[in-house]
Amino acid sequence: MPPSPSRPRPTRLLAVSSGGGHWVQMLRLRPAFAGAEVHFASVDPSSAQMVAPAPFHRFPDANKDRPFRLILTALRLAVIVARVRPDVVISTGAAGGYLAIRIARLIGARTMFIDSIANARELSVSARLSKGVADRVLSQWPGVAENHGTEFCGAVI
Repeated sequence: MPPSPSRPRPTRLLAVSSGGGHWVQMLRLRPAFAGAEVHFASVDPSSAQMVAPAPFHRFPDANKDRPFRLILTALRLAVIVARVRPDVVISTGAAGGYLAIRIARLIGARTMFIDSIANARELSVSARLSKGVADRVLSQWPGVAENHGTEFCGAVI
């Protein structure tokens, strides 16, 4: 049932992350998503249990060393973005997060890339690429943010 004019629908947020530490950092952001209709997307199907009952979408893991997988990942993320129609996309990395942000910008979604806490000296490749596309790019290290023209708002961990 569509929302009534007096009660607009909540913001639809797509939270996209690779596995491992990227996923752990995304889970730590969950309290910030309160009040939103949140959809999660990641590479490990077992991650769905961690966010249930929220909708979960899986995409293939990929990186710059596996160009064919990057194409498959981009196609799958395009389908996810088209189905979810998010108002906002947030990613904690890596390649899939950048691709989701890139695709989401095509439909007018607001986007944010939060670089991994592991990147204490330099921005990741995905964060550097996101700087040209995302509405906001954050580093979890003040020195990295200052040196690379991104924002620092604190650390997730």
